[in-house]
Amino acid sequence: MSDANSASLYVVATPIGNLEDLSPRAARLLGEVALIAAEDTRHTGRLLRHLGLSVPMLSLHEHNEAARVEQLDARLVAGESIALVSDAGTPLISDPGFVLVRELRARGRRIVPVPGACALVAALSAAGLPTDRFTFQGFLPAKGAGRRGRLESLAAREETLVFYESPHRIRDTLADMAAVLGERRLVLARELTKTFETFLDGSAAELLVRMEVDSDQSRGEFVVMVAGAAPREEDEAAVVAGEALLAALLAEGVGVKQVAAVAARVLGGAKKAWYARAQALKDAG
Repeated sequence: MSDANSASLYVVATPIGNLEDLSPRAARLLGEVALIAAEDTRHTGRLLRHLGLSVPMLSLHEHNEAARVEQLDARLVAGESIALVSDAGTPLISDPGFVLVRELRARGRRIVPVPGACALVAALSAAGLPTDRFTFQGFLPAKGAGRRGRLESLAAREETLVFYESPHRIRDTLADMAAVLGERRLVLARELTKTFETFLDGSAAELLVRMEVDSDQSRGEFVVMVAGAAPREEDEAAVVAGEALLAALLAEGVGVKQVAAVAARVLGGAKKAWYARAQALKDAG
């Protein structure tokens, strides 16, 4: 690809384990670009050999990413398209690439996503936890105090929580989750799409015991998914205050719609819910 008007940075998702998960489009583009910017050229080299491709590569990782921007931008300006790949999965998702994509987009360069494997999406699709809302937190802090602090800050979140974790920290992470999150349900996805793919389900304490009994269960890369906190019951004092405000406004002759708007602005919450409460009060009076 050497047309300056169509030169693009292709953000290419690569397999997280099973090489059959590489899309035909991704395979074609890897063979057509002038250069591949790879997190680890040795790792990507194995993928290229599997595909029968010989394409120039350049390393791009967290330690040299900022320094590569000008070099790669010059190649795009010269009309050469580039593929950005990480070692596994979708670049930028807890992998390098954010700095490069941000800078090139700011310069008006064409950035094209080539979707495919992503560990967090694959894990969620088979975990049996709610996926209508979830929060991806990447890797937790490596040190215990920082890890527990992060978990405490997330403990009240009602959506499913998703983390990545490495094999040498998974037991410490489970111990901290047991301490902070208690008996909440967890699902661990291990070695996704590989020979020993495993999903483990239970509380953090239960899963920690399973790893103590079978050390093989602590091997591989993990996606840790945690059920969200139970919805908080409305504070009784807040309910009393809300009812008093609604009653006072209705007594002054304020319309139900206006009452709901004031209550939502002053006390928070959905205007629709306040409307229903105000209407019920009016009907009861």
